[in-house]
Amino acid sequence: MNIVNFTPITAFAGGLIIGLAVILFFVLNGRLIGISGIASNFLTTKKNRIDNFLFLVGLIIGPIVYKLFTQDEINISISNSFLLLAVAGLLVGVGTRIGGGCTSGHGISGIGRFSLRSIIATVTFMIVGILTVLIKNII
Repeated sequence: MNIVNFTPITAFAGGLIIGLAVILFFVLNGRLIGISGIASNFLTTKKNRIDNFLFLVGLIIGPIVYKLFTQDEINISISNSFLLLAVAGLLVGVGTRIGGGCTSGHGISGIGRFSLRSIIATVTFMIVGILTVLIKNII
C-alpha cells in the first residue's frame, strides 16, 4: 500500500473544523449532526425543516465554494451503473436505519459523547471498510 496524499496538517485542521461544526450545530440547534438523520428528517418531518435543508444545501455548495477559491481539480467519475448505485444507496439507507445512525453521526457526534453504541458502530464500519478494500485488492 502506498500513501500518496499524506497531509497531517490539513487533515488536523479539517478535523478541528468538523469538530467545531458539531459543537456549533449542537449549541445552536440542540441536535447532533448525522447526515442520514438530517436527510431523513428533512424528507419525513416538518420540524426543523429549514435547518435540515440549509445543512444539506451546505453539503452541496461546500465543494463548489472550495473550487472557486482554489486551483484544485475536483474529478468525479462514475464507474458503475446508475441502477447499481441506486440499489447501493437504498441499502445504505436501510443500514443507517438498522444501525441507528450513519458513519458521520456515530463517528463524529457519538464518539464525542463517549457513546458505547457509537464506538462499537464506528469500529465495525472501519473493520468492514478495511476488509472490503483488502478483498477488492485480492480479487
